[in-house]
Amino acid sequence: MGERIEVDGPWERVEKKYLYVDLVSSLIGGLILTIAAGVITYFASSQNWVIIGIVAGITLAWMVLQAVLSFFRTRTIGYRLRDDDLLVRRGMLFRRFVAVPYGRMQIVDIEQGPLERMFGLKKLKFVTAAAASAVVLPGLSDQRAEELRDELVTVAESRRAGL
Repeated sequence: MGERIEVDGPWERVEKKYLYVDLVSSLIGGLILTIAAGVITYFASSQNWVIIGIVAGITLAWMVLQAVLSFFRTRTIGYRLRDDDLLVRRGMLFRRFVAVPYGRMQIVDIEQGPLERMFGLKKLKFVTAAAASAVVLPGLSDQRAEELRDELVTVAESRRAGL
């Protein structure tokens, strides 16, 4: 087994407003799930209101659970700039810890969905030569996302040039 990477120093966290983006997206997904389950159950159960109520209760409980987990999910996202790479961590149960070497970065992209636009947030997407290794860093302020993108592009270009 390889040696464990020791990371000294503080991790930078995403904006606290990202909690609301995650919360709202979880609630929208749960609402769609509840409506779909309710409609399917309505027609499949010959309009048996007890079964419809049970299915609606289960899907609503799932929606509440996802809303509570949003608080913990957003706290686990962090990143750290080191001399040779960018470290990104996320996940509660299924943790992901990725080190992206600056010299391997090909694209540093800024994305912004409608919910993120409402809260003034953006996400950075890092693409390397391996297509499966795309790393997304959500919940950055507009200014921080652009600063980080510019900094990473500059460092990546110098590393690829061998400077």
